[in-house]
Amino acid sequence: MDYTFFQNYWWFLISLLGALLVFLMFVQGGQSLIYSVGKKEDEFKLLLTSLTRKWEWTFTTLVTFGGAFFASFPLFYSTSFGGAYWVWMLILFSFIVQAVSFEFIYKKGNLLGNGTYKFFLFLNGLMGPILIGAAVSTFFFGAEFTVNKGNIADLGNPIISQWTTGWHGLEAIWGSTTSFHCWNVVLGLAVFFLVRMLGALFFINNIDHTEIDKNSRKQVLINGVAFLIFFLPYLIKLLVKDGWTEQADGTIIVERYKYLNTVIANWWMILLLLAGVVGVLYGFVCGALCKTSRKGIWFAGIGTVIVVLVLLLMAGFNGSAYYPSLSDINSSLTIRNSSSSLFTLKTMSVVSLILPVVFGYIWAVWRKMDLK
Repeated sequence: MDYTFFQNYWWFLISLLGALLVFLMFVQGGQSLIYSVGKKEDEFKLLLTSLTRKWEWTFTTLVTFGGAFFASFPLFYSTSFGGAYWVWMLILFSFIVQAVSFEFIYKKGNLLGNGTYKFFLFLNGLMGPILIGAAVSTFFFGAEFTVNKGNIADLGNPIISQWTTGWHGLEAIWGSTTSFHCWNVVLGLAVFFLVRMLGALFFINNIDHTEIDKNSRKQVLINGVAFLIFFLPYLIKLLVKDGWTEQADGTIIVERYKYLNTVIANWWMILLLLAGVVGVLYGFVCGALCKTSRKGIWFAGIGTVIVVLVLLLMAGFNGSAYYPSLSDINSSLTIRNSSSSLFTLKTMSVVSLILPVVFGYIWAVWRKMDLK
């Protein structure tokens, strides 16, 4: 268990947290469907009651994901969260209004009225998945920053990472000086339609109501097809594009078909990716075409976790630069040049051993909540 082992171990844990986060965003997907599935007030209340029992887990997983990144790969945290702060602030804002809305929407005498909080829930369901998907896409398509670790000795300006555009993260979606943002938007939309499909599958599984079931199955069909339209071209583009690779001396070079080479070099990734895709498709079929099946959320959910896990592992394993710099190729971040010290990673690894207990607790609480 050398330094490299712990770096890879923590990248795997972060990838797993990111994969779980995408699955748990079925809450955001459900919120974006409140106008199309819960068309009547009593139907909306059923949807809200169902989501109210789950939304804290998504929020907590998002915070845990950020905290784990900060502890294990602090240079990424300081570079992205400190430079691309507009996109992260928008994500945080959308989750804050979600928390406020769930708290106050049906409180007597609330300040803004039920309709406003309902719209806030829809806004979180729209903004959160698209922005998170676009931010994750920069792991493959890069961002505008430079890193100079020598600046730490400059007492007048000890800033290691600097953002090179005035957009500060918004160029991931829209910027006049770059052309890569279109693929970031494609992944953002793919995540948006995926979590909407997951949200509809969750309603089918969790709510026994004829009209909600009918509307949800219709949304599974619409959003499942839309997800495939956006995700499949993105995956193909990812496998044929160039990537950034760290050499033994620490320099970064461009490698043709980088991510395809990573998958080929790790045959187990191919098997996991195929299994995940099959799970998502089977869950889609259960929800859209099998009128009596209510278990689609579990197949699609597990498939989602597996597919996202493989994508994030591709971003960091095999010497890949998981945060490429478009301003200076040698400023690109890898799991080797951006991680915490060996002592820190070892210490945190001991704490991480309690994760199975935490997952077991979450499962037990989930079942307890769904008894009624």
